[in-house]
Amino acid sequence: MSSRLRELIRNVRQAKTAAEERNVIAKESAALRNAFKDQDVTYRHRNVSKLMYIHMLGYPTHFGQMETLKLIAASGFPEKRIGYLGLMILLDERQEVLMLVTNSLKNDLNTRNQYIVGLALCALGNICSNEMARDLAPEVEKLLASTNSYVRKKAALCATRVLRKVPEAIETFADKAAGLLTDRHHGVLLSGTTLMLEICEIEPKTIEQYRRQVPMLCKILRSLLMSGFAPEHDVGGITDPFLQVKVLRLLRVLGKGHADASDQMSDILAQVATNTEGARNAGNAILYECVQTIMGVESVGGLRTLAINILGRFLANRDNNIRYVALNTLAKVVGVDTQAVQRHRTTVVECVKDADVSIRRRALELVYALVNEGNIKTLTKELLDYLKVSDLEFKPDLTSKICMLVQRFAPDKQWHLDSLLQVMQQAGAYVKEEVCRALIVLISNAPELHGYTARSMYRALKDSADQAELTLSLVTSTCWFLGEYGELLLGKADALLQDGEQALPVSSQELVTLLESVLSKVTIGPVGREYALTALMKLSTRLPDHSEHIQGIVEQYTGSSILEVQARSCEYSHMFKLGGMRAALLEHIPPLDESTYSRNLGNPQVIDGAAAAQVVANGDIADAPASAGNLADLLSLDDSAGASASASSAVTALQDLLSGDLSSDVAAAGGKQAIADLLGGMGQMPASNPTNLADLLGGSATSTSETTGGVFADLLSQPPPSSIPQFEPITAFEKDGIRVVFKLSKPAGQESVTDIEASYSNSSSEAITDFSLQVIKQLQICYTVLCRRCWTLV
Repeated sequence: MSSRLRELIRNVRQAKTAAEERNVIAKESAALRNAFKDQDVTYRHRNVSKLMYIHMLGYPTHFGQMETLKLIAASGFPEKRIGYLGLMILLDERQEVLMLVTNSLKNDLNTRNQYIVGLALCALGNICSNEMARDLAPEVEKLLASTNSYVRKKAALCATRVLRKVPEAIETFADKAAGLLTDRHHGVLLSGTTLMLEICEIEPKTIEQYRRQVPMLCKILRSLLMSGFAPEHDVGGITDPFLQVKVLRLLRVLGKGHADASDQMSDILAQVATNTEGARNAGNAILYECVQTIMGVESVGGLRTLAINILGRFLANRDNNIRYVALNTLAKVVGVDTQAVQRHRTTVVECVKDADVSIRRRALELVYALVNEGNIKTLTKELLDYLKVSDLEFKPDLTSKICMLVQRFAPDKQWHLDSLLQVMQQAGAYVKEEVCRALIVLISNAPELHGYTARSMYRALKDSADQAELTLSLVTSTCWFLGEYGELLLGKADALLQDGEQALPVSSQELVTLLESVLSKVTIGPVGREYALTALMKLSTRLPDHSEHIQGIVEQYTGSSILEVQARSCEYSHMFKLGGMRAALLEHIPPLDESTYSRNLGNPQVIDGAAAAQVVANGDIADAPASAGNLADLLSLDDSAGASASASSAVTALQDLLSGDLSSDVAAAGGKQAIADLLGGMGQMPASNPTNLADLLGGSATSTSETTGGVFADLLSQPPPSSIPQFEPITAFEKDGIRVVFKLSKPAGQESVTDIEASYSNSSSEAITDFSLQVIKQLQICYTVLCRRCWTLV
């Protein structure tokens, strides 16, 4: 006689080690094998029960699978119950032995005992394969019309599994599923709506057919709302919340994109939203499904506002799960009715400060969606206040979101600057380099804020340096602005204070000392030290009284172990020997074009060839065509900083390239003659020069153009050839005995690059001193390193 199941469970629990447990299972498995071999019919159900327990512990039980089939074939209900239970636990649809049970299932589905039919339907709904579903689908369909509600409920649930396996059988089940809605039994209604949802998901064409059932579904939902207390259906004071949720979900599917169906269900949806009590979890589940349905159908504005107000109440709930669901849903519907969601933004901002990280992240995403030009200041202030006390792991996301919001919705440039400066002071380690670059572009185009920016940056850098809280983004930004506009801190700069700004008396010695102290900080890293060196170098020409002091500071780093810092220090030290040329090399950077920078941010190598340029000669403006962008390509202009030529910068570029002012005789000839001098001609441009230049860049000039536009239009009219051409030297400038000759060549494998080697000669009797060839903005010739060190964008 075999032991009972409870004895086996007791022995397993008493095992102190895994080895003892394996010994117990091994002994019991051996006893079961002997019992199965002896065809022990009396205790077969007990043996299969122990076999299921062993299977749940993770041990092999394949040797007893056939015993379950024998129990299913038995005539008694107790044996069939254990047999079907073992079938569902020990086997799955991939087992070949499952085919042997098909005939037994068919016989049990046709029996008069409702409980045996229920067992067969339950087993079929759990493990049926494609073949079983196809063979037994007619029996399941027939049982949907049974007079017994218990059988109809089981048949509807089984039909969902059958349709998943055999979708082509939907036509035969569609009408039968809709007919279940007329039943008064809640179990049949629940299984019927579940079957209809499954049919709509598998075959969307049936949605139109089922829309005729919307009034019936509304009637069912209304009866659930208005019915009195029913003990068999009551859950937390709510009548059958499971059925209500299923009906609401089916209404959402039927009303999506259909105005008439949505109108029919609008009244009952309003009743559910207003009459359902949210004190219990069951009520909250119904309210949540109601909100989903309202937002999913073509509902009116008032109904959507009611749904969003329900989500607002969810946000005030203490249960984190309910709050998370509310935030997740609000994030989805914020684009449908933004104004209604805006009413709850205070509560949403409070959720950003929640202790649960998942709620904080969802709330932050929702805040980002809620921000607009009207509330940017309020929401940003709240986020900045929380940034001070937020957890370290949350600061990167929060900082990134604040920066994006400020860049997108800032009402003015001063507020933009102040907000980003606060972010840098509180979480500068998480501010991306692109944010700092965009701020530089913004302020460089706002001359009225240069002084204010210098004062704000000085305050921020001084406060952070005193508190030893220097971060890379703060150091690089402040050093850049102090290097460019630091002189505005001195003298009578306080006369240009912004509204509400306090005066900031700063001496030149204090400015240099601050940068020197920053330079000595170990925490700023190599990049921060490079920016501080460059800022001091910039100030050396604007604070001549401190030039020697700055030179001494720079020379301290000529032996730095960091190669880039050492290179900058050595180059800057050499620049002190250049005399007057140093001021030209360290002059202010021209304003950077914001639109071009934004357009090319993702592709820094793209050059805006369509940017219009104007050449100014002796106060007159001569029109230049759009093909001036081709000249930018010829001179290797880099548009990565977003700079484009303006009317003033174009003439400066030509004057710098020609090492002086355009003389009166050249100016008299107009802009055309000036460009002709640049390209190597005096007076009338010879016909051969345009051809040579076109050949240089792979084009062909068919005729000599009489206009400046024609010269530039021919430069890049054709793509460069595959072979590397050789070119004759070009006289770029010749006047008053000074001659500049360009030797042009193309490196192997770099057809888009042109190397220009310049040579200079003086044939006059007078000696020339302080001669310089200045590099114009973005021109790469020979002073690339110096210009990069001076932040000139090349």
